[in-house]
Amino acid sequence: MANVSVYGAVSTLRRPLTLGERIDAARRTTLLAAGIVILLVFLLLGFITYNGVQIWTSSGFSFAAVFNTVWNPSSTNNPSFGIFPQLLGTLGVMVVAAVIAAPLSIGLAMFMTEIAPDWARSITRPAMEVFVGIPSVVYGWLGITILVPFLRQNFFGAGFTVGFSWFAGSLVLALMILPTITSISYDVFLAIPQELRAASLALGTTRWQTIAHILLPAGSTGLITAIVLGMMRAAGEALAVQMVIGNTPIIPTSLTKPMVTLTSQITLDMGNTVQGEPWNQVLWTMGLVLLVIAFAFVTIVRRMARGSIRA
Repeated sequence: MANVSVYGAVSTLRRPLTLGERIDAARRTTLLAAGIVILLVFLLLGFITYNGVQIWTSSGFSFAAVFNTVWNPSSTNNPSFGIFPQLLGTLGVMVVAAVIAAPLSIGLAMFMTEIAPDWARSITRPAMEVFVGIPSVVYGWLGITILVPFLRQNFFGAGFTVGFSWFAGSLVLALMILPTITSISYDVFLAIPQELRAASLALGTTRWQTIAHILLPAGSTGLITAIVLGMMRAAGEALAVQMVIGNTPIIPTSLTKPMVTLTSQITLDMGNTVQGEPWNQVLWTMGLVLLVIAFAFVTIVRRMARGSIRA
């Protein structure tokens, strides 16, 4: 009887597969979708890279000619395609925006997780989600109608002669990336075990000492990641910055001077160029530079994430 039972169990386990199990539509569909996404990413990267290097491979410009400080592509005698002012403008606006937004965002996230009562948390959290959904053109319109005149009228003597400036673009970007950094920082603080807070308070420390000496060091990797992701958001913004920054292709000497970014220059000139001309090719080169910046940020985030996991 024992042998018959074992044989019956083995026979049951070896039953023929049904048609649905043979096809396994869900698994094949998932693999197909993943493959399509990977293919599209590689095609996109390849297309941008191919067009981005045409200024060197097709038109014969040198590396120094593209990364110089003079931008005058419309000249008929000696056109110049230096994108160095746009590159510095992108990095400068991005860094200043992060310097402004990071303390506010981390402080707001800390307030929501450690200090705010439930009713305040129920208001601030949805408010952050509303900020994320506001279109960038609205931020730019508020900047050009409120911020720029305010800077021009109240800080004229400080150098804001026209209001359109590096500082204006950084302020608009800081407001735009504030929800991103706040939401990620909020999740970072929530992920810190409650045992650390309880142990710190049990030793006689105050709440502010616990925040300063326990929570901030424990979440430092995640907070830096939040700031880097916010900077990535700032690097890719075009319209809002373009409306308040002045769009002058020069290297600014102070925060009060107008400047231009890579994304702003692309949107300004994309309708004035012809496919295959050097002017059009250098715009693709700007897109390639933005892609390299994005890859650099992604690499930083991934390395930091790996370091936190090992720790």
